[in-house]
Amino acid sequence: QVQLVESGGGSVQAGGSLRLSCAASGLTFSRYNMAWFRQAPGKERDIVAAISWTTSKTYYADSVKGRFTISRDNAKDTVDLQMNSLDPEDTAVYYCAADYSLGYLQIEFREYDYWGQGTQVTVSS
Repeated sequence: QVQLVESGGGSVQAGGSLRLSCAASGLTFSRYNMAWFRQAPGKERDIVAAISWTTSKTYYADSVKGRFTISRDNAKDTVDLQMNSLDPEDTAVYYCAADYSLGYLQIEFREYDYWGQGTQVTVSS
């Protein structure tokens, strides 16, 4: 059974930081591209950041570029999202997702094979 378990969500004030972590099990982690998506009420699920299985390629949504950093540790089967300078517009449920790697990154949620349960991030002003 494939599981993606997220942790690190919570409530912070604007300008603060959070680090989300996703622990994977039941899959050959290093062969999967990993991503973080988020979804706010009334909004569609959008890409936040993605990282290839080689870690040589990353993708960031324009709204988080320069503030968020995605990283992975294939030895620990984890992918993290360091979020700095948080803004209330970052408030959303954040999801970890895995896509079997074909050598390129996907940014559409429909392309991802496995999903975590989501973790709430709330940023207050």
